[in-house]
Amino acid sequence: MRKWIRILLIVTGTMLILSALFLCLYNINESNKAYEQSQKVLSELKQLIPEPVPQEESEKADNKKDEIIQNPADDLFAAYEDKEEEIEKAQPMLINGGYYCGFITLPSLNLELPVADGWSYQALKNSPCRYSGSAEEDNIIIAAHNYNTHFGRIGTLNSGDEIVFTDTNGDVHRFEVNNTQYIDGYDKEGMFSGNEDEWDITLFTCTLNGVSRVTVRGSRVENEE
Repeated sequence: MRKWIRILLIVTGTMLILSALFLCLYNINESNKAYEQSQKVLSELKQLIPEPVPQEESEKADNKKDEIIQNPADDLFAAYEDKEEEIEKAQPMLINGGYYCGFITLPSLNLELPVADGWSYQALKNSPCRYSGSAEEDNIIIAAHNYNTHFGRIGTLNSGDEIVFTDTNGDVHRFEVNNTQYIDGYDKEGMFSGNEDEWDITLFTCTLNGVSRVTVRGSRVENEE
């Protein structure tokens, strides 16, 4: 009887080991496939995105606009204009059947990936996704799978590490890491909390057990060009 129990335990243990090995190999394969797909999209996206305009040239263009109307009386509709400056949002680009709002660069992780405009489980298989907000409004949240080729290593980012997001207009938005925290997977309010004062960009992914979210907060750094 003991002999059969021992054999059963050995067989069960072997099956568990093989199952774990299969799962590990499956995850590695999925990670590699996701990376290959994301790099194809990134290559095409970079070809479509215009080169960023140097800050000095941008300021000259703005000054030229201001000089066009020298006499306010010539502008009959000036009194009716909305004086509040509107934020010009970059428009998503269609690539391989999906829309993308730009790409993210994490220099300390040697990682550069396209960002889908809006998230879905299907989109997450190929690239990080814009979960909500925008870089222009300093409230963008980007989600991705925990593949090592996607956001699986963001928990190793340190305070001060650079996060760069380039939108489809070619505008470069620079941020630096403030802190990393773990948020319960069902705590939606926790993911959005403190936005106005504490962060301008958030990156998050699942922990390996899927219970929590590894959440990296960052704040904007003004471009020095």
